[in-house]
Amino acid sequence: MRIARFSVREGSPAAGSVSFGVVEGDPARPESLVVHALAGHPFGQPQPTGESYRFQDVRLLSPMLPNKIVAVGRNYAAHAAELGNTVPDVPLTFFKPSTSVIGPTESIAYPPFSSDVQHEAELAVVIGRMCREVPLERVPEVILGYTCANDVTARDVQQREGQWARAKGFDTACPLGPWIETDLDPSDLAITCTVNGELRQTGRTSLMVRSVAELIVHISEAMTLLPGDVVLTGTPAGVGPINVGDEVAVTVEGIGTLANKVVKRG
Repeated sequence: MRIARFSVREGSPAAGSVSFGVVEGDPARPESLVVHALAGHPFGQPQPTGESYRFQDVRLLSPMLPNKIVAVGRNYAAHAAELGNTVPDVPLTFFKPSTSVIGPTESIAYPPFSSDVQHEAELAVVIGRMCREVPLERVPEVILGYTCANDVTARDVQQREGQWARAKGFDTACPLGPWIETDLDPSDLAITCTVNGELRQTGRTSLMVRSVAELIVHISEAMTLLPGDVVLTGTPAGVGPINVGDEVAVTVEGIGTLANKVVKRG
């Protein structure tokens, strides 16, 4: 099941309303897609409202507004090596604030305090129920699904300041989308990133140092995860700069493509 969060475009009696919905059809043929609205949130047993919209009549938003985004650094050995780092003995975790989240139709605003902003294509995990101290064998029970993410990073700020709050937490630094895929095995998925159509990153989730399940166990040992929280699982090698005017596209096999333009912060 593909779960999207969307607003209805002008021209409909429901124009401007924001809902969750189930997307049906072939993503390779956008004209075939239909969004069936859900009542309330998508957790538990989603209930359809009976309202449906053509895909061209809606605007996709970030598929979730998380309470927190817990991200994992250096979870691909080749990426750690390309930046001159080693793989840590335990998962390296950090937060991105909820204010950094944007959806697939929004723009990455290049921050004025950086001159080296870079893309990081990632698989994102969306939590489906409140949980803490999750045992390894029960991790699937707490996951709603998966989406694409771009852990946008001001690399010069990250290196200069030593801690990552501003470098990875600035407004628009966490694109998510296009929707949440609930029926997916995350163990061996292709991840790619293109900039203006040029392939920059390519990898597979099977190359992660620690699996999705291991990361959820580790994170939930320390903190309660809430429905809608997002876990970013790390990026493959090939990170690089993005500039004003670029279009960055993150594709995860079995989910789809998240594309965002880069603009100058106004």
